[in-house]
Amino acid sequence: MKSFRNKSISVKMREILTLSNVAQYTFFSALVWQLMRAYTLTVLAQCTQSGDSLATDKEIIAWVNKKLASSERKRAIKSFQDPTISDACVVLDLIESIKPGTISYSLVKTGTAEDNLENAKYAITSGRKIGAKIYALPEDIVEVKPRMVMTVFACLMARDYTPNVKEMSSVEPLKNHE
Repeated sequence: MKSFRNKSISVKMREILTLSNVAQYTFFSALVWQLMRAYTLTVLAQCTQSGDSLATDKEIIAWVNKKLASSERKRAIKSFQDPTISDACVVLDLIESIKPGTISYSLVKTGTAEDNLENAKYAITSGRKIGAKIYALPEDIVEVKPRMVMTVFACLMARDYTPNVKEMSSVEPLKNHE
């Protein structure tokens, strides 16, 4: 019952946000992805100076490269399909650019597919730790899925434009109430 209600809500949201038409519930995951992407870009639009237009792919890529260059990182990307993204090092460098001291480069290894996956896991965890609302999977980065890679960079961009976001390390742990 809950699943049906969630699907109904998502279909209503699709209509409100004027997203692509979904004729069958089998495309539910694609619809959810569109909603998550719309959410990310809306948050990003609210963070930018104009506040009224969604960021384009080119603007996000330009921001990534500018941020990396400003922190003297040697990496850059050309698109969300850039094969250099697969080792997740560009994501790790971007996180380090946003919040210096976050990444422990002794944990970063390259060379094998397993290393790339571990780097991607570390990147997503570190991004969430600094307050980015990343919902992509490590496999999305390793396989360089352009739509999901875009959301990773957009979430990091939104985090960078929102400096007062609570970080995971600054949240107090729950205390035992005996």
